[in-house]
Amino acid sequence: MPGLDRRLHAYRPDLADESLRGKVQAQRYIAGRPARVAQPVADLRSAPRFDAGIDTQLLCGDDVLVFEEREGWAWVQSRRDSYVGYVPAEALGPEGKAPTHIVTVPRSFVYPAPELKMPPVRAHSMGARLCVMGREERRGTRYALLASGEAMIAGHLRPVPEAEADYVAAAEQFLHTPYLWGGASGFGIDCSGLVQLSLFMAGRNVVRDTDMQAASLGKAIDPNVLRRGDLVFWKGHVAIMTDGKNMIHANGHTMTVAHERLDEAVARIARLYGQPTGYRRP
Repeated sequence: MPGLDRRLHAYRPDLADESLRGKVQAQRYIAGRPARVAQPVADLRSAPRFDAGIDTQLLCGDDVLVFEEREGWAWVQSRRDSYVGYVPAEALGPEGKAPTHIVTVPRSFVYPAPELKMPPVRAHSMGARLCVMGREERRGTRYALLASGEAMIAGHLRPVPEAEADYVAAAEQFLHTPYLWGGASGFGIDCSGLVQLSLFMAGRNVVRDTDMQAASLGKAIDPNVLRRGDLVFWKGHVAIMTDGKNMIHANGHTMTVAHERLDEAVARIARLYGQPTGYRRP
């Protein structure tokens, strides 16, 4: 089935997305059922097993199409970036009302009531989208009240239509976040996940993996005229320029999101993986 990336198109020999009828061969075709991620983070895997590697992660409020649900796993396609894979079925809920607010800090707690001294019941990542039903202030702290009756710090949320003016500023909030292969949240993130989530906070839905980003984001540029926000690609890696000489990236060298001089990173990475393969301005 040449030309169709399995990461971005839902098809298997036994089952395929109805929209792919005539393009791929499968025993049957089905139109996906809408659903929404209801847990803080849902690991999306290449196979319906917990020992399968994490390809990417979906955040609370992400919409998906469900093509199959079996033995506790759902085979889904993310509607934000088209990524296809398996998530635990318990991570999904109905679409419901459209989310009204988005988390704007790397991580934020959910409290059972508007009282920050109460033990939190969960935490959400930057990029999670939630329904805020009201607000309340107690002892000088402003809370956003969720549809569940739970509460979050109001200052950690903003209305969904608003966007970050500088996506690099969003990326810099993740400084020191642990590196996680396949990670795409404030709890752990990889290099292309950092690019994708930061741009999402600036109102842009972009593809997930490094090779996809290198082939499609923005335009190719001259490496001699780099500026803030430009992307530097290596085979299997990407970094974001914070100015003409410095960059930020989630990396396996420090196992964190870290700042690094571009020239030092180029020299270090070249010893293992070669020179940069491209420079792009998203």
